[in-house]
Amino acid sequence: MSDRRQKDQLELALSAESRGEAPTAADGGTESLAAEWGIESPAGTECLMEEVCERENLREALKRVRANGGSPGVDGMRTQELGDFLKDNWPTIRDQLLSGSYEPQPVRRVTIPKSDGGERKLGIPTVVDRFIQQAVLQVLQGRWDRTFSESSYGFRPSRSAHQAVAKAQEYLAEGNRWVVDIDLEKFFDRVNHDKLMGRVAKRVVDKRLLKLLRAYLNAGVMEDGLVSPTDEGTPQGGPLSPLLSNLVLDELDRELEKRGHRFVRYADDCNIYVRTERAGKRVMESITRFITRKLKLKVNGEKSAVARPWERKFLGFSFTNGKEPKRRIAPKALERFKKQVRELTQRTRGVSLEQMIAELAVYARGWGGYFNHCQTPSVLKALDEWMRRRLRSVAWKQWKHGRARFRELRQRGVGKELAAQTAGSAHGPWRIAGSPALSFALPNVYLNSLGLPTLDGARERLNQPNRRIRTRTYGGVGGEER
Repeated sequence: MSDRRQKDQLELALSAESRGEAPTAADGGTESLAAEWGIESPAGTECLMEEVCERENLREALKRVRANGGSPGVDGMRTQELGDFLKDNWPTIRDQLLSGSYEPQPVRRVTIPKSDGGERKLGIPTVVDRFIQQAVLQVLQGRWDRTFSESSYGFRPSRSAHQAVAKAQEYLAEGNRWVVDIDLEKFFDRVNHDKLMGRVAKRVVDKRLLKLLRAYLNAGVMEDGLVSPTDEGTPQGGPLSPLLSNLVLDELDRELEKRGHRFVRYADDCNIYVRTERAGKRVMESITRFITRKLKLKVNGEKSAVARPWERKFLGFSFTNGKEPKRRIAPKALERFKKQVRELTQRTRGVSLEQMIAELAVYARGWGGYFNHCQTPSVLKALDEWMRRRLRSVAWKQWKHGRARFRELRQRGVGKELAAQTAGSAHGPWRIAGSPALSFALPNVYLNSLGLPTLDGARERLNQPNRRIRTRTYGGVGGEER
């Protein structure tokens, strides 16, 4: 009853002085409709702040913020505390939003490592500001998204990186075997505020909302206890940043479509597909000039290039060079996967095999869930075998000495002669991990029963209650990995 009472109190706080119910973001339409370059009429955009503060919109925003979790901002408040805070303070915040006097707090600056060895700067708003940004996002995205280009796939409802890669594959199959790979240098840190707000003002008439968006852009960044002003950029980390970024790059999409280019854009990664190298160099030069002069952004010369698609990577994928190109995992993505697996399966970590597999499974499921989109299953199968061999080498190392190893092999059904031969071997753990004895002692079915997922998604019927892992004794020297 106490939980129910708190929920009712929160709903009453969020609905204070409500003027009716407005459609949620989902009701506004999340289907990516055909791009319509005409900006929506200002009519109906004069009271957007009232829509932001509608009860149903706020409930959905609160739900999203709680689900996303994340680190606290400069005030230290966590998402779990947001509900109680809003019960006491939402009427005041709502009045400030409707009067145009709300002032957001600075974002907390953090850095995370990038896959290429650099660092990515993130700006983490307070949970209250994340809640307000999410509420604004739900209102604006439903109106703006349908006007964006069909060739834009990043941070949009019902669109994904997989769809972007598949579209790029279509262009290759049509004979466009050269790619103009454009990477924008520190895009999220270089967005021009005046130019961005000018584009927003063409779509939004509500001055209170315009003032709020400008306030978020200029809120400042706290780093090492000091607050620095921000006169450019849309810090990554807040719900609004992706939508505003798409609005900025919508001008690039318009230009590319106007010129009749075949392109795919995902956030600040843009690939344009042409038939010849000469055409690619011409496009690279002209589009770089457009981005620099019109968008006031900078193209990263080191990461951008005109090349064959199978020599480049796009969203972690690359393509095979054939009449019918196939999606494959980019070499750098494979290297990063192996590096992470090696760290998780170090033989000197001092954790049990079960705990190691549990930690590895979290990473492998996420990675496999994304890269299952590739069309080279043999690569995933090889990675599955490689992971299992690493785990077997860990088990062999943990068994430590000959007697323990002999005992473990015998308990797992390996014949006496083969167990003695393997336990007394002078070879290292990696070599032994590929032996018939260890493959039988720790078969695939056993490792999977401990929670090890398969990257290729071809799960066997394992983990059945009371299923016997071993049904016979293996005493020979032949046989394949099981």
